[in-house]
Amino acid sequence: MFILVSPEYSAAYDPLDPNGNITIKWDVVSWTADGYVAVVTINNFQIFRHIMNPGWTLGWSWAKKEVIWSMVGAQTTEQGDCSKFKGNVPHCCKKTPIVVDLLPGVPYNQQFSNCCKGGVVAAWGQDPSAAISSFQVSIGQAGTSNKTVKLPMNFSLLAPGPGYTCGPAKIVPSTVFLTADKRRKTQALMTWNVTCTYSQFLARKNPSCCVSMSSFYNETITPCPSCACGCHNKKSCIMSDSKFLSMKGIHTPKKDNEPLLQCTHHMCPIRVHWHVKQNYNDYWRVKIAVTNFNYKMNYSLWTLAVQHPNLNNVTQVFSFDYKPILPYESINDTGMFYGMKYFNDLLMEAGPSGNVQSELLLRKDKDTFTFKQGWAYPRKVYFNGEECMLPPPDTYPFLPNSAPKNLLNFTPAFIFSLLALLAVM
Repeated sequence: MFILVSPEYSAAYDPLDPNGNITIKWDVVSWTADGYVAVVTINNFQIFRHIMNPGWTLGWSWAKKEVIWSMVGAQTTEQGDCSKFKGNVPHCCKKTPIVVDLLPGVPYNQQFSNCCKGGVVAAWGQDPSAAISSFQVSIGQAGTSNKTVKLPMNFSLLAPGPGYTCGPAKIVPSTVFLTADKRRKTQALMTWNVTCTYSQFLARKNPSCCVSMSSFYNETITPCPSCACGCHNKKSCIMSDSKFLSMKGIHTPKKDNEPLLQCTHHMCPIRVHWHVKQNYNDYWRVKIAVTNFNYKMNYSLWTLAVQHPNLNNVTQVFSFDYKPILPYESINDTGMFYGMKYFNDLLMEAGPSGNVQSELLLRKDKDTFTFKQGWAYPRKVYFNGEECMLPPPDTYPFLPNSAPKNLLNFTPAFIFSLLALLAVM
């Protein structure tokens, strides 16, 4: 069951996840002599878009002259000018604090529930229990009652890069908590929410992934479009057999996640290949391969969302976990694939291990199934929540005019040669 909250910004509307958002909830749990203590919870209600390494960065502006006395489970990146304080010095005195999650392994007395994951937060559809991050903050020089507290303003969220737009804080009914023994309910003294929605157009000018296609019934392989992800990285790309790849530190990620791409005609960090593999009387089989061309990035908790009309009748998925996505209850044509935990949920950097693959078996609907006019290929593909560029429809592998009505498989030798050719693309 998905908990979905309606987005406030039409520019961030995603047809495959129309209600997806990140909600930041502030619960005031106690009043202090000069302010309050609040628990801040970041809930990722996006079905297939997670927050990857190096994690979230949360910012806001104080309405008055508030300071942060202390934090548990997170920290600000700067303390600011606290020179006017004598004795106890606040954790942060900046008007516009910037907060990040703590790294795994911090001392126990610095930890808080759902904290200390380096800001990595799973997608709600992938793992709801891991789609949350939280910390505790003690605020001073602030209001000390529901009537005198001024809500923070101008929220910003990097997760980890740009693309999110946050609305204003809004007071909502106070959160109700259940004690550990589940025998008593307590209530926050005050609660407000901030809703942030994502737009790929704000995040980047070019796509970050592309799709290539092939089939058993046509020797043609349809590659990703040229410069599908822009060719601005063409001058700094590196060949797969370059001696520079053996240099020390070449694979170490940069702080800004700037990629080091393998030189390809598409110049995308990620390529998704859709191969129509086999045809049976009542079923057909597809092979999906995801390849990483970025030498500086391992993708943990990756997700692949696909829209295709025959996903309403998935019989079996091999090597990947799978969940249907039902943004509109009457339409079942979208699904999410993701790695099996401890098996292939980590897509390694570019190189021999930089790919994951699976096959899916789909049952045919005799009224709609066909290999004609590109029907067997996906309508939309998303990797980690980013829509991938598809080839032009007129370049899809076409069904030969001489093909029999009940198309049979090509020989294993042909399939082997096709897969071998894909490996060197």
